[in-house]
Amino acid sequence: MGEIDKAIAYLDGAEAGVIGLEKLLTAIPALAPESGGDGEWKKAEALEAWLRERGIVDIERHDAPDERVSSGKRPNIVATIKGRKPGKRMWVMAHTDVVPEGDRALWATEPFEAVVKDGRIYGRGVEDNQQGLVSSVFAALALVDCGIVPEHDVKLLFVADEEIGSVFGIQWLLANRTLFAPDDLIVVPDSGSHDGSEIEVAEKNICWLKVVSKGKQCHASRPDDGANAFLANCELALSLNAMEREVFTDLDGIFVPDRTTITPTKKDANVPNINTVPADDAFYVDMRILPRYSVDEVLAEAERRARAVEGRYGVKVTLEVVQRNDSPPTPVDAPVVLLLKEAIKETYGIEGRAIGVGGGTVGAYLRKAGLHCVVWSRQDETMHAPNEYTKIENLIGDAKVFARLMLAER
Repeated sequence: MGEIDKAIAYLDGAEAGVIGLEKLLTAIPALAPESGGDGEWKKAEALEAWLRERGIVDIERHDAPDERVSSGKRPNIVATIKGRKPGKRMWVMAHTDVVPEGDRALWATEPFEAVVKDGRIYGRGVEDNQQGLVSSVFAALALVDCGIVPEHDVKLLFVADEEIGSVFGIQWLLANRTLFAPDDLIVVPDSGSHDGSEIEVAEKNICWLKVVSKGKQCHASRPDDGANAFLANCELALSLNAMEREVFTDLDGIFVPDRTTITPTKKDANVPNINTVPADDAFYVDMRILPRYSVDEVLAEAERRARAVEGRYGVKVTLEVVQRNDSPPTPVDAPVVLLLKEAIKETYGIEGRAIGVGGGTVGAYLRKAGLHCVVWSRQDETMHAPNEYTKIENLIGDAKVFARLMLAER
C-alpha cells in the first residue's frame, strides 16, 4: 500500500477522533474582548496539549501581546511535520476564535456543546473555523501515525483574532515574524461551497468612503441664500456610482458580479426640520474594486468628481477613507491552485474552479504580503448562524484533500 493510500485508509477510520476534537474545542468558548470574551488562550492550550499527546510535538508559539485579556496574550501556534527536503512548505491556516452564539432561543442545542445528529455536528464554531482546523490536524496525524515523512515540511498554523480583524493574528505575525517563504503553498480553509468546487484566489479591493459636504445653511424658502450640502451630495453620490460604468469598466468572470461596484449606502442625518437648507451633509460609499484597479486610482477619480461638485454648488467636500483593503490576486495557475484542483478531483470527483469574492477574507493579508494563497473548504457555510453545523463527511473529506496536498510532488 502506498503512502497516500495509507493516509486515506487512516482517515476513513478517524470519525470518532474527529468528533472528539470538535467536542473538546467547542466546549471552550474563544471570544474576543470586543465580543465580551477573554480571548483564545484556554482553547489554544487545550489544542496544544491534545496535539502533543498524539505525537505532534514540534510546536512553536508566537503569541501577540494584548493587555485586555487575562492571559495578556493572544495565541498563535505553528505545528510542524518535518519533511525530507527544504522549501515548498505546505501551510494550512485556521483560526481558533469564534463569534458569540447570539440569541440562544434560536438554537435547538446548547451552542457551546458539540452535538452529533444525522451525520452533522452542531455547535458554535464547529464549521467556522473548527472544520478547517480539525481536518488539517487529522491530515497531519495521518502522516504521523502511519510513519509517513512528507517530501517537504507541513505547517499547521492556528491564529487568533480572525473574527474581529486579525490584528492579533495573521496581521501581527506578518508584521512581527518571518514565517513564510515565497515558494510556500498556503491554504486557508475558512470559506467554501457546498460541493467543494470553489477555490477562492482573489478578492475585490475594498474601500469604504465617507463623503462630507459643508455648505451654508438658510431658510428653504430662499435657497439661493445658502449652499445646499445635501443637494451637492445627491449629485456626487450619482457621480461616484457612475464611475463603475464610465471609468472602471473592465469585467472579470471569476467574480460575481463581474465588475467593480461603487455603491452609495448609509446616510447621516442632517437638519431636523423640513424648511431648512442643510449646511452639513454626509453619506457613505461601499466600493468593491476589481484587483486590476488600485484603490488609489479610484480615490483619485472620486476626488476629481468631488472638486467638480464643489464648484457647481459652492460647498467644500472632503473624502474620508473609513476602511480599505487591497491585495493582488493569486494567479489561477499558481502551484497551490493546480495541486488543490488535483486533490479535490481525487477526493470528491469534481473539477475545482478558481473564483473571486467581493467580501474580505484573511487571505488578503497574505496576498498583500506577496504570498500565493487560496481560501477553500467544502462546507454549507452555516457560520455565524444559529444551529451552526459541519458535516462529518466534509471533515473527513477535507482531511483527505489536505493529506493529498501534504504528500503531493511539488
